[in-house]
Amino acid sequence: MSANITSTAVRITDTTQAASATHAADLAMAAAMRRQRLQDFLFHKITLAFALSVLLVLAGIIISLIIGAWPAFKEFGPAFITTIEWDPVNDQYGALIAIAGTVSTSLIALLIAFPISFGIALFLTEICPAVLRRPLGTAVELLAGVPSIIYGMWGLFVFAPLFGDYVQPLLKNTLGQLPLIGQLFSGPAMGIGILTAGLILAVMIIPFIASVMRDVFEIVPAVLKESAYGLGCTKWEVVRKVVLPYTRTGVVGGVMLGLGRALGETMAVTFVIGNAHKLSWSLLAPGNSIASTLANEFAEAESTLHVSSLFALGLILFAITFIVLSSAKLMLMGMSRKEGST
Repeated sequence: MSANITSTAVRITDTTQAASATHAADLAMAAAMRRQRLQDFLFHKITLAFALSVLLVLAGIIISLIIGAWPAFKEFGPAFITTIEWDPVNDQYGALIAIAGTVSTSLIALLIAFPISFGIALFLTEICPAVLRRPLGTAVELLAGVPSIIYGMWGLFVFAPLFGDYVQPLLKNTLGQLPLIGQLFSGPAMGIGILTAGLILAVMIIPFIASVMRDVFEIVPAVLKESAYGLGCTKWEVVRKVVLPYTRTGVVGGVMLGLGRALGETMAVTFVIGNAHKLSWSLLAPGNSIASTLANEFAEAESTLHVSSLFALGLILFAITFIVLSSAKLMLMGMSRKEGST
């Protein structure tokens, strides 16, 4: 009888201990889940704050530009964008010369840099021997790290004299004699001007575009290219039919990155564009850009209207960049929809 009572007591004790252990485990699990929920909550809110901070900074920049540019737009109205005159003495300002210089130099740079960057990226990923791939890739990345003022100094003291003595006279005597495009290569060969600034910008943005293209070309699965080669495709056919469709978004992103750099470049353009408030059809003539105008005149602007006009130029540059990037995004969305419908 006593043995039965003892065994029963032992079983009750074991059951109690097991229940206590289970309860403790449940409490520990509940505490861990609460801690995880708290961590998730904090992580979500912190990352949300980081994301919102970008929007707040962007909104702050836009608002400050609008406030600073408001006196100029109030004084000149929408005609500020289409007016050529820029006269600080009489407080008369127009943005057309700076806008034309910014757009023309950026387009020249993009037209030159895109095919060269594409060739560099294609060579490094598809053709280049393995021994040279890393040194050449490192050299391209080092070019991207050169300060813009170094490009400007090189362009002014080395490139511009050679360009004015040899290349510009050649362009005038050949392309300048053609009926339609001859006006683009007319005028005195001074070495500096819109075309020179566009070429310097092209040299500057080539490393950025080439680096992005090389990185996106390298992510193409090897099995896709090997399958194309197995079907008898040439290297160009593999690039055109496999690599480019697979990396189209990255290629467009790299081009837009280079274009954004060209639109906002200041010091290099200031050195070689000529800084003349004149509008000419000739690419050899000196001109001005929004960034170079801001760099040259912001520290010396005295009147309220002059400062406000410079703010207005900054706002216009922001709008141009926004339009370019939005157009690229819409183009990619349209291409994605076409692929889906196909």
